[in-house]
Amino acid sequence: MENLVPRLLRLPPVFSEHGQQVDRLMLYVHALMLLLFIGWGVFFVYSIWRFRVRRNARADHLGVRSHVSSYLEIGVAAVEAILLVGFAIPMWARGASPGNFPAEKDATVIRIIGKQFSWMARYPGPDGVFGKGDPRLVSAQNPLGADPADPQGNLAECVGRHGSYGKRIDRFAGVRGK
Repeated sequence: MENLVPRLLRLPPVFSEHGQQVDRLMLYVHALMLLLFIGWGVFFVYSIWRFRVRRNARADHLGVRSHVSSYLEIGVAAVEAILLVGFAIPMWARGASPGNFPAEKDATVIRIIGKQFSWMARYPGPDGVFGKGDPRLVSAQNPLGADPADPQGNLAECVGRHGSYGKRIDRFAGVRGK
């Protein structure tokens, strides 16, 4: 079962502590989507058959008289709530709890610049100090706005969505909101 989910969904290998839980949640979400797809497909075929063109067809002016569709909608919403409240939120709470992060001295602090469909990460120099940056210096050749006059402002130390521009980090990168 451990390798079934990644093979079934063609996921990359798991390299994080909580990766298995994320993969399992994705399996449950995909199973729900498959169930909804099959249900809507059956309903579509039934509707095509039920309302096909016939001679002497009579219109039904009262419409639907049962509440089956309402119960199905409530059921789907309940399953989605269970996925969110029962799986996703507890998984996030375990992963984001303060005890799961190392001390800043043991972590690599990075700066992340995000934009639509892309991201870049800037790593500090060997002494742990970031080079100066200025948004006015941002260009195609300098995507992070590093100051070329600053000896610490080395563009060779950034990693982007399209590949690495420098060093490889093999330890935890800490998250710090400021």
